[in-house]
Amino acid sequence: MFHVKHFDVVVIGGGHAGAEAAAAAVRMGARTALISMRKDRIGVMSCNPAIGGLGKGHLVREVDALDGIMGLAADAAGIQFRLLNRRKGPAVQGPRTQADRKLYRQAIQVLLARTAGLEIIEGEVVDLIDGPNGSVSGVALLDGTQVTAAAVVLTAGTFLNGIIHVGDQHRSGGREGDVASERLAHKLAGLGLKRGRLKTGTPPRLDGKTIVWEGLDVQPADDEPVMLSFLNKAPQVRQVSCGITHTNERTHDIVRANLGRSAMYGGHIEGVGPRYCPSIEDKVVRFADKTGHQIFLEPEGLDDDTVYPNGISTSLPADVQYEYVRSIKGLENVTILQPGYAIEYDFFDPSALRPTLESTLTGLYFAGQINGTTGYEEAAAQGLVAGANAAAAALGLAPVLFSRTDSYIGVMLDDLISRGVTEPYRMFTSRAEYRLHLRADNADQRMTGLGLAAGLVGEARAKIYTDKMAKIGAANAVLSTQTYSPQELQAAGIGVSRDGAARSLLQVLAFADTHWSQIDQLEPQMLGFDTDTKAQVWRDALYAQYLHREKADADTLRRNEMMRIPVELDFANLPGLSNELAAKLQRRRPSNLSEAERIEGMTPAALLLVLAHCRKANLARAVGQ
Repeated sequence: MFHVKHFDVVVIGGGHAGAEAAAAAVRMGARTALISMRKDRIGVMSCNPAIGGLGKGHLVREVDALDGIMGLAADAAGIQFRLLNRRKGPAVQGPRTQADRKLYRQAIQVLLARTAGLEIIEGEVVDLIDGPNGSVSGVALLDGTQVTAAAVVLTAGTFLNGIIHVGDQHRSGGREGDVASERLAHKLAGLGLKRGRLKTGTPPRLDGKTIVWEGLDVQPADDEPVMLSFLNKAPQVRQVSCGITHTNERTHDIVRANLGRSAMYGGHIEGVGPRYCPSIEDKVVRFADKTGHQIFLEPEGLDDDTVYPNGISTSLPADVQYEYVRSIKGLENVTILQPGYAIEYDFFDPSALRPTLESTLTGLYFAGQINGTTGYEEAAAQGLVAGANAAAAALGLAPVLFSRTDSYIGVMLDDLISRGVTEPYRMFTSRAEYRLHLRADNADQRMTGLGLAAGLVGEARAKIYTDKMAKIGAANAVLSTQTYSPQELQAAGIGVSRDGAARSLLQVLAFADTHWSQIDQLEPQMLGFDTDTKAQVWRDALYAQYLHREKADADTLRRNEMMRIPVELDFANLPGLSNELAAKLQRRRPSNLSEAERIEGMTPAALLLVLAHCRKANLARAVGQ
């Protein structure tokens, strides 16, 4: 029977981008529909069972600071929390959790079910409803139902013309167990949008009961776990360890002998895969000098024996997968529950998007892998942006915009829109020129105020945020009120030079080997502040002295963006420049720094390196004249 339903915003797809888009649109006040082919698959972790990490953890924290749901679900499902780069500075530390797949999916579904103003519709979107002047005003489902809306957010993941490859065998599919979206892909192909093909892959899933765990290295959870959401303080379920093993020369020989049977190396796939998450075939070919590659054996759940062998994704035939997997220590008699596979899918050129993630078709927004990105966290961040802006447009509100200077979300959006993609985009801390400021620990300090102004943040989180900021402000005021002479500081055991300069305790806090016990001795008022507040004040103080230098570097790049790059400059021999960027620079031969900055994957550090060599070359030329 033909039905018509009306909403402010319609979100297509129930993956990480779709869930976050729907939740954000509702928080903005929009009546929202989330349409998924299967309600029970909303929130599924399609690939690895983990959330966060380096760069990615920063995105999760920013989404959480804007009252998003990914961090909450990750904390509810986390079975192994680890802070990556714990021994390094907070700017490059990344919170990560190994998640129970079932618990994560359930957590997302519960969070969405509790979202008043959201209706979940099960069905396949097969067409877009054309609005006036080339706009989009809704969608049509396979059963004939029409769902109209002022804005539509498309989060198709790997479903658009998705093809699953295992060796020379291939079949249509959005992911294992789900059909591809072919009718909608056909509709989009006719809209004149620039599209391409990308691919990603997964490893085989193993039966943990058939793994010989004895003798393998073990990676336990952190003794002091760090949560993904600012609202949580401790894990909510039992913590587990991961096993660690390695490939070996026999493994590599098996892979090399069967490269022709791989879907990618056999010429069956046209899409480009993620450089930073290579398949075992890629590793064997690209790193031929290595005799082994690390594999993390990650449990997929507390009551699930399935193990995800992180590090050996593949598109080799199932029989070859058995052979190479069983050549690995601990896996000699393992049972493969599901073969690994590669999946190829459509994406659209993100350089055509607006900063709101609205496409060239008014009312149609794209988020997630459809924009050429890879990863749950990148998808969730884009979903939040698209959902919030779709709601803002539908309700006549101001757009919600992000900048490279305030967030990793802003870095990602600017990278996608200004550079486009030729390979799946992944977030790294090195992509941000303000990474000392854009830390995971201060994401709420940077973003929650923006979210409050936009209407994205609810009352419960707003109260927690304002209370936290009040405590930090009070602590900073106490530490900044009085200054101390070098003699007074040394008497308290604080190492400081006898230069005669008086310093506040906030300045002293950034000194190496300064302890809170010393600060408390000089200023007993600090004894009244809790550990979390003190820890954040310390992190902020630690980086305050470096932020002006970071800004100066960014300003230097802006001032010199038109500096000419000598045609004779040999990028391949620039010390400190990665092979990847050297090859891209050699191939593109940019005439100035502005052109170099727009090269996909370019980093601020690499640009500063090129700038230094340009200045050196210009100086040598001037001296020689």
